Amino acid sequence: MSKAIDARAATGLARYRLAVASRAVAAAAGGYVMAATCAAALSLALPALGGARPDAVLIATMLAFVLHAIAAMWAFGCASAWRAWWGIGALTALSAAAVLWLRGGL
Repeated sequence: MSKAIDARAATGLARYRLAVASRAVAAAAGGYVMAATCAAALSLALPALGGARPDAVLIATMLAFVLHAIAAMWAFGCASAWRAWWGIGALTALSAAAVLWLRGGL
């Protein structure tokens, strides 16, 4: 009987560790990709609103650092790892679509 309990505890511990690892990858890699695509979209959008290109790139890059930090907090603050991936992926897809649209490819 104790072996069955130990097996269930090990399975639960493995699931927990995988969920934490998934959140860490979502925070690091997913946050990086999200920040990069958002920076690209803002770098293209801000000059269209009347700003200079170097200023637009500088502002977009500084905001990307903030977005990456917010993505990391989001990844560990969500109720599940799935929700963390979904939120980061949705914003990444939206900003990638904005990049394609602003470059005239969509």
